[in-house]
Amino acid sequence: MKKFNPQSGLYKSISILALSLSLVACGKGSLWSEDDDPTLKEDQVKKLIPARVNDRSSWAKDIYAITTDLKIPQTKDNICSIIAVVDQESNFVANPVVSGLGDKAVKEVQDRLQEKFEDKLGATLGGPIANYFESVLKNQPTPENNYLKQMRKVRTEKDLDVLYREIFDYMSKHYHVSALTGAAKLVGQDIAEKMNPITTLGSMQVHINYAKEHKRNSVNINELRDDLYTEYGGLYYGIHRLMMYPADYDKAIYRFADYNSGMYSSRNAAFQQSIDKLTDAKLDLDGDLLSYDKNGNPKAATTDTEKALMVLFAQNNVLITPRQLRSDLKLEKDPEFEKSQTYIAVNKLYKAKTGKDAPYAVMPQVLITGPKLSRDYNTNWYASRVNGRYESCMHRAKRIRI
Repeated sequence: MKKFNPQSGLYKSISILALSLSLVACGKGSLWSEDDDPTLKEDQVKKLIPARVNDRSSWAKDIYAITTDLKIPQTKDNICSIIAVVDQESNFVANPVVSGLGDKAVKEVQDRLQEKFEDKLGATLGGPIANYFESVLKNQPTPENNYLKQMRKVRTEKDLDVLYREIFDYMSKHYHVSALTGAAKLVGQDIAEKMNPITTLGSMQVHINYAKEHKRNSVNINELRDDLYTEYGGLYYGIHRLMMYPADYDKAIYRFADYNSGMYSSRNAAFQQSIDKLTDAKLDLDGDLLSYDKNGNPKAATTDTEKALMVLFAQNNVLITPRQLRSDLKLEKDPEFEKSQTYIAVNKLYKAKTGKDAPYAVMPQVLITGPKLSRDYNTNWYASRVNGRYESCMHRAKRIRI
C-alpha cells in the first residue's frame, strides 16, 4: 500500500503536553470519547462484536484487557471504533487466509525482483543479490521442492513471512559478494528485515515499523512479527495505532482515514485545502506536507505544499522564514503542529478571507495499492467501509443496557 500501514464527535481539547509526557495518560479529550460516558463490561464488549465471529468471548477478553492496559475508556464509541477496524482488516481472524496470495507473491517476485533489491540496497549491491535471490528461489532447499514452489502454496501472510525469513536466513549464511574492496559477507546486515516485503501484519494490519517503535516487551524482530500474528498481539498494536494519539475530529470517519493513510492525514489534508482556498496552488490533498525517504525521514526537496506556503506568506507579509516553515512542517505527524506559527497563520488568513473557521479535517485523497489487493482503492473507500461497520456496531450498542 502507498501508506500504512475515530472515535465519536465528542472530542474536546486534551493537554498535548500531558500526552507527550505519557501516552497512556487518561484524560478528557480528543484522544477518546467523553470520560463521563458509560463504560462497558467485558460481556457487553462481546455483544458488540458481530455474531458471525468465532470465539467472540476471546476477542472481547483481549480487547477489554488491552484497552484497560492502555487506559482507554471502554465506551461504546471507543470499542466500536476498534471493532470496526478489526472487522474491516481481518473479519476477526488473527492470521487470515488471503485469497491467491501465493500466486500474487510469485508474480511480484517475477515482475519486480531487480527493482526492489536495487531500491533497497542500491544498484551495485542490489543487482547481484537479486540474481542470487532468484537462483535460491529456483534451487533451494532442493530443486524438487524449491522456495518458489513453496511460495505458490502459501495461504496466509504469516506463511509467506516465515518463508521469506527462511530464504533470507539461507542467503545471509551462504552469499558472498565480490567488490573492489574484496569479499564482503552479508553478516551484521539485517537483510531479512530490510528486504522482507511483508510490512503490514496481523488482524489489524499494523506496519512493522510502528510495532518496533512501540514494543510492549523486549523481543527480537522475528518474535515481534510472530506476536503480531497472535490474537492479542495483533489487537494490541492495532489498538495502539488507532487510539493513542489526540485529534479533534468531529466524525469517526477521519480517524479511520488516518489509520489507512497515516496519522493526522485528515487534519493535514484540511490544512492543504485551506491553502488551496487562499492560493491557486491546486495541491493534492494527500495529507503529506513534506516528502519522505524509504526510512521515513523528510527529504530536502521542497514540496508543492511548502512552495505554496512560501508564496502565500510572501503575499500576505507573514514573517515566517523558510527555515521556520520547514521546522513547522516537520511536525505534520504530531499534535504540536497545531501550535506552530505556520498552522496558526494559515488559519488566521483563512478566517480573514472567508469569515469562517478553517476546516479541521477533510478526507485525504490517497490511492491504496498493493499485491494483497484485488484492485486499487482509495482512502475514502477504506474509511467509508470502516465507518459503515462502526455505525452498525453503534446500532448494536443501543440495544445494550449500560
